[in-house]
Amino acid sequence: MRAGLKEHCPKGVDIYFDNVGGEILDDVLAKINRKARIIICGAISQYNNTTAVQGPKNYLSLLVNRARMEGIVVFDYADRYHLAVAEMAGYIRDGKMKSKEDVVIGLQTFPDTLLKLFNGENFGKLVLEVAKD
Repeated sequence: MRAGLKEHCPKGVDIYFDNVGGEILDDVLAKINRKARIIICGAISQYNNTTAVQGPKNYLSLLVNRARMEGIVVFDYADRYHLAVAEMAGYIRDGKMKSKEDVVIGLQTFPDTLLKLFNGENFGKLVLEVAKD
């Protein structure tokens, strides 16, 4: 991640949407620009910890760069779900967005299928098919 940031963000990071937390968030915080905005929507790298959750080690970069980090939760926007569904359906209909699904068949595969989410083994939307229509 660090090498990728150096290559793809040579002038630093102005805005970052985070679902991962942990080391990746730390790497990004080390590259933020003045007045950067960090949006925290999840921290999947921390969800299965058996020890205390790891907070950002590079949080002082927020102070030095006068940056802001704020959490958001999808439920905060529940009253606008219908707008997002309509807009995304249009993108799919017009071919501007393509949906990728990783389909796993059989309820008996549930434990391994769930772990795919946490191990980064799936691509796109992970779907567990339990029965044919």
